[in-house]
Amino acid sequence: MTFLWPELLWLLLAIPALIGAYILLLRRKKKQVLRYASLGMVRDAMGAGQRFRRHVPPLLFLLALTALVVAVARPTATLTLPSQHETIILAMDVSGSMRAADVEPNRIGAAQAAARAFVADQPASARIGVVSFAATASVVQPPTRNRDDILAAIDRFQLQRGTAVGSGILVSLKTIFPDVEFDLRGSNPRDDPRGVPLDKAGASGKAAPKTVPPGSYTSAAIILLSDGQTTTGPNPIEAARMAADRGVRIYTVGIGTPNGEILGSEGWSMRVRLDEESLKTIANVTHGEYFYASNAMDLKKVYESLNTRLALETRQTEITALLAAAAAVITLLAAFLSMLWFNRVL
Repeated sequence: MTFLWPELLWLLLAIPALIGAYILLLRRKKKQVLRYASLGMVRDAMGAGQRFRRHVPPLLFLLALTALVVAVARPTATLTLPSQHETIILAMDVSGSMRAADVEPNRIGAAQAAARAFVADQPASARIGVVSFAATASVVQPPTRNRDDILAAIDRFQLQRGTAVGSGILVSLKTIFPDVEFDLRGSNPRDDPRGVPLDKAGASGKAAPKTVPPGSYTSAAIILLSDGQTTTGPNPIEAARMAADRGVRIYTVGIGTPNGEILGSEGWSMRVRLDEESLKTIANVTHGEYFYASNAMDLKKVYESLNTRLALETRQTEITALLAAAAAVITLLAAFLSMLWFNRVL
């Protein structure tokens, strides 16, 4: 346990002083008992249990006061608690390589099935948005709690040419932070400036937002599902660093196989492989995690695992309110026992 205001712990010195005052008060009463024979007879008539009982309410009050002083110092502890992820962005790869059948029934079909299962498992309070990306990236469903709208957006996917993983990340960030301007154009001069529909978003004259530790933003997360092969658009690693600077974690899910499959269309053919290294780097940069899914069943397990990770989070948490509540409960208990046993409050 650590404290945000440790200097206030000096107030704990008041506790021994109060204990000393209580002992002096007891000695003073003892002298009065010896002075008056009738009071001494009353004391002798009291059993040992009853004599001990009269000390319980004051001891409880001192315990409550100790908890309250510790609470004033604003203690923090590492706890595993339900996370505060309010928004989850599903960034889905809809490039032509996702029609490869090295995952049954094919990559995009397995991804859609697992995404639907993931959405169904989320609590009703979670807002889920959907971003699709190929050579371009766009928001196909703004964050909402309406599960029917989310599922309809997932079912509307249509495969397109090109893969701009970086654009998918940046559009997801723009969805989480609509007031922040991102340069959604590729940093490479050869990149197509039409890589995303928001290609006019760039420097806005506003001061750059203050960076925060990676993974520290707990109100949103991005789940990126792709085969990882970037062919156009912004550098995905640089886009991941922008997410890390804003504390947003990206959980990446690789779908496909390392050997891939040869796809052909309109007289050309190419082998589409799973680029695990890129996806692992994106996850590591943002303090997220990478998962591999080789088939629809594995992919469903991945999403179930993500659901658990998004529901519980271990982090440093201030427990001032917890100690203050405990102090209030103990104080009420002390007052109740005093009224029950002695017809007075302490």
